[in-house]
Amino acid sequence: MRDMNKQHLVLGITGGIAAYKAAGLLRLLMKQGYAVQVAMTDAACHFITPTTLQGLSGQPVYTDQWDAGTPNGMAHINLSREACAIVIAPASADFIAKLANGLADDLLSTMCLARNCPLLIAPAMNKEMWNNPATQRNIAQLLSDGVQIMGPDSGIQACGEEGMGRMLEPELLAQLIADSFQPKLLAGKKILMTAGPTYEAIDAVRGITNRSSGKMGYAICQAALEMGAEVTLVSGPTALRAPFAAEKIDVQSAAQMFDAVKRHVAACDIFIAVAAVADYRVAQTSVQKIKKSAAPLTLELVPNPDILAYVAALANPPYCVGFAAESENLAEYAEQKRLAKRLPLLVGNIAQQAIGSDDNELILFDDNGIHFLPRADKLTLARQLMLYIAQQGALP
Repeated sequence: MRDMNKQHLVLGITGGIAAYKAAGLLRLLMKQGYAVQVAMTDAACHFITPTTLQGLSGQPVYTDQWDAGTPNGMAHINLSREACAIVIAPASADFIAKLANGLADDLLSTMCLARNCPLLIAPAMNKEMWNNPATQRNIAQLLSDGVQIMGPDSGIQACGEEGMGRMLEPELLAQLIADSFQPKLLAGKKILMTAGPTYEAIDAVRGITNRSSGKMGYAICQAALEMGAEVTLVSGPTALRAPFAAEKIDVQSAAQMFDAVKRHVAACDIFIAVAAVADYRVAQTSVQKIKKSAAPLTLELVPNPDILAYVAALANPPYCVGFAAESENLAEYAEQKRLAKRLPLLVGNIAQQAIGSDDNELILFDDNGIHFLPRADKLTLARQLMLYIAQQGALP
């Protein structure tokens, strides 16, 4: 029996070696709360069995347009009408050609033609097939028809060649699918944001940094993209992969981050300063490694520029959101910081509870008072924060 509290997806699988990744994608989608119905082409069954996917999904797998088990003989209608979207992963060159030209000679292609819901496809093929003018014409046609194209990626392919054509990894596909269902409250808005730590060199091998992982900033970037914004992410050194579709600018020091912000701030509607920027840098950096000796080492530290204060003080500033990570007296220090920098919104948290963790709790400070976002994973908090920002009437 269908669970009416869940969104339903049809996961269509076509013939290609990347079909094995569909099992991982199926599990991730179910973990996100989707009910997933699998439909396969005959070619797909040569790469992964319906039995495997039935066991993972808990649903019968559809492979045949003429399945006598469908009471009305209209599986292509029944399945598409129950779905909030159809996802084809992998989408072979042959199947893409069918979609672009309206062909319907099997269950999956007929379902796509008969659908009344969004269609998302993840291309997967050899690099020469992907670069072939016919494939590129077909992709252009699908884009003009409103089909969402997810990928492909570049890398080593099953044939041993390297180039564009690899299917995106299941984790990224699951993220993009979730993105497609978020309300686009920030469509048309340009967001500039900073994330991660900065690194201030002492000498050729040593430096001053902090324990920021960048997880909160990257989650906010992801949430903003889900809501339709264009995001430029200025990131200090992290071990994280930037969300797909973000324009990422890699920096090391606070000075480099400041320069990147100054270059891009004029074009943004919203500036979100999440990065844990070092307050100080070494006055004189040594080009060579400082050799250890018995004598004490004295370093002169000078203040770094205050990036958020600079942006907030512009003649025509964007909507500015600051972050305050404090170890004590959070409410007092956060509100002082907000008022001193004249910020419309400041987000506070306790540093020792937040840095490096996968969850957090946030307190929002603005002219309307204090608002609490209870402990949750960082992406959930990021979505709540971006929803709050999108609802503010002060936005440009």
